[in-house]
Amino acid sequence: MSGHAQPLLEHEVSVDPIAQFAAWSEQARAAGVREVEAAALATASADGVPAARMLLVKSFDERGFVFFTNYASQKGAELAANPHAALLFHWDPLGRQVRIVGRVERAGDRETAAYVRSRARKSQLSALASPQSQVIDGRAELEQRVAELERLHAGDDELPLPEGWGGFRLAPATFEFWQQRADRLHDRLRYRRGVDGAWTIERLAP
Repeated sequence: MSGHAQPLLEHEVSVDPIAQFAAWSEQARAAGVREVEAAALATASADGVPAARMLLVKSFDERGFVFFTNYASQKGAELAANPHAALLFHWDPLGRQVRIVGRVERAGDRETAAYVRSRARKSQLSALASPQSQVIDGRAELEQRVAELERLHAGDDELPLPEGWGGFRLAPATFEFWQQRADRLHDRLRYRRGVDGAWTIERLAP
């Protein structure tokens, strides 16, 4: 059922934006949204040049939202130079968006290793083979690297962990929950974290 006509009212949302995000995420999943965890990640270089790309957010909790990449990739290099970023989730069947802005830091090695080991073997091989964001001669080069690694580790129960590859965690400073409404009078509620760690809920004009 479409959520476009549902109001988003201050007294009906959770005081905790993580809980509110979890509720909306589950509603999107129940509505059949494909890849509920897909989000656009926006970064900027040290001199302010922006970039955005889609990725999958693999987990979230009160500490923040975790995604994984090659640290030498464009987004990895940009986050090292400028550790501020934004995530945007868009769940069209419900007419909803969630925008999250905050500071990013690397996830722990054990958290990265646990995620790598949870991936399908072929995905692990691809991560080992790909010099992410670097110029290559063609697809055949990647396929050859994967085939070589597959032969090299054919008898191994576990593949080596990819060097220079791991997780980032975005710790939110603000959330914006956007609910589509009729006649452009959309609802926008922003959660803003104060210096004491408490969240303030504010309504923004559409």
